[in-house]
Amino acid sequence: MQRRQRGVNTGLLLLFAQLYQFGLNNIPPVTLATLALNVYLFLNPLKNLHYVCISVEEGYHRGDWQRLLLSPFHHADDWHLYFNMVSLLWKGSKLEQRLGSVLFALIIAVFSQLIGVVYVLLELILAESMDDPSYRMQCAVGFSGVLFALKVLNNYYYPGGSTNVFGIQVPNKYACWAELVAIHILSPGVPFLQ
Repeated sequence: MQRRQRGVNTGLLLLFAQLYQFGLNNIPPVTLATLALNVYLFLNPLKNLHYVCISVEEGYHRGDWQRLLLSPFHHADDWHLYFNMVSLLWKGSKLEQRLGSVLFALIIAVFSQLIGVVYVLLELILAESMDDPSYRMQCAVGFSGVLFALKVLNNYYYPGGSTNVFGIQVPNKYACWAELVAIHILSPGVPFLQ
């Protein structure tokens, strides 16, 4: 898995424009720090994506559990980063204000690791139940899983209503699925389960 290059990092430029429009002083500290960490690791990855992505083969069979720490904070390309960080900007800002920075930081830390474990378990179950070893090799990176977990919390604390997903009003209870489909269409190399 290598980061796809598209020339100019348009997604990164759009992310900076979105952050500027939102106002850095309006972003709670843990949300801002998480955004900054993701952007920093996109610009200065610790390792090649092939060595940070999480999979059954690398995580479970080879015991490279360090990937649980790294995979959520690395992204396949600038658009993957853009969609995840804009989603974090809105979800994180609302939830951090509601829950407080300490609890929100704990939630981010726990979800970041738990999502990787769940991903490996789901891929292992798929590989076994469908007798298809390719599921053991699928490698995932990105913050999407954490964002879907945050979306569930967001729906709990702010029930009802709707969300604008790429110009389409979607009821909040379906918004995470609409975001998942949109990200998968716009960044087709990103595994569907992550």
